[in-house]
Amino acid sequence: MTTFIEKHSDQYPTKTLCDVLGIPRSTYYKSLQHVESNRNRENKELTKKIIEIHTESKQRYGAPKIHFSLQKEGYSVSLKRVQRLMKEAGIKSIVLKKYHPYSSKQQVVERENLLEQNFSTKSINEKWMADITYIHTLRDGWCYLASVLDLHSKKVVGYSFSRTITTDLVIKALENAYETQAPEEGLILHTDLGSQYTSEEFAKFVQSKGMKQSFSRKGCPYDNACIESFHAILKKEEIHHVKYLDFQEAKWALFQYIEGWYNRKRIHGSIGYKTPQEIEDNIHRTA
Repeated sequence: MTTFIEKHSDQYPTKTLCDVLGIPRSTYYKSLQHVESNRNRENKELTKKIIEIHTESKQRYGAPKIHFSLQKEGYSVSLKRVQRLMKEAGIKSIVLKKYHPYSSKQQVVERENLLEQNFSTKSINEKWMADITYIHTLRDGWCYLASVLDLHSKKVVGYSFSRTITTDLVIKALENAYETQAPEEGLILHTDLGSQYTSEEFAKFVQSKGMKQSFSRKGCPYDNACIESFHAILKKEEIHHVKYLDFQEAKWALFQYIEGWYNRKRIHGSIGYKTPQEIEDNIHRTA
C-alpha cells in the first residue's frame, strides 16, 4: 500500500489516497519511516559495494561502468541512484577529460586509405590499427610504446616498448600481434603517416604477413582515432597518475595495465560493457 501511495502521490493528495484505501494517515507515515530506514540500509550496502568496485578499478570507473557492474552482480539499482550515492560519498573517476584528436600540420605524402573511417567489422582480425605514443621516465627520459588494436574486440593484440623510436619498434609490435592472433590473409592494418610506418622495411614486413596497408589522410587524426583513443585512455587512467623511475618500471606498469587490466578486466561501453578478451573468447567458442 505504501508503494502504491508513493507512486500516485504526485497525482492525488496523500489524505485522499489514504481515505480511498482505508488506511489511517498515521499508519501510512509510520510505514513510510520504516521504508526509509530500509532504504538507508540499502544505500549503505550499495555505497560499500560502489567503493569496492571503484577501488578495484583503481578509481578509473565512473557511474555508468559502476552501475553496469552492480547490475551484473545482481543489484537492482538505477544509474541516477548510483550517481547520487557516489556524489554523497565523494567518489569520482580519475578520468576527467574526453579524447580530442590532435591535427598535425607536418608536411607528409598522401598514401592509400582503405578504411575511409569505416571502423565496422564482423569479427576479430579483420581490421587493426597501430600507432606510437611517448612515455616519460625519470632516469631514462622519453620511451616509446607502439600498440596494435583490433577494431572488433578493442583488444590490444600486440605492443612493443623501447627507449628508441625506430622502425624495429613498430615491427616488433606487429610481429607480436601476428604471432598471438594468427590472422588470415587480407587483414587491413591502418596507421598514420609516421616515418616508421611508411618505411620500406615495415612495408615489406606487412606484405610478408599477407596484410594490406592503409594510411590516414594527412591532417586528419580522426582516420586513426580508435588507436589514438586507446593511448589517451592509457594516459588518463595510468600514465598521468604515476612517475616512472626508469624504463623497466614503466615496462612492467604497461604490462600490468594492458594485459592485467585493459584487455581482461576493463569493460567497454562500445562493445556492450564487455571486456576485449570476453569478445574474443565468445567468437572462438562459437567458431
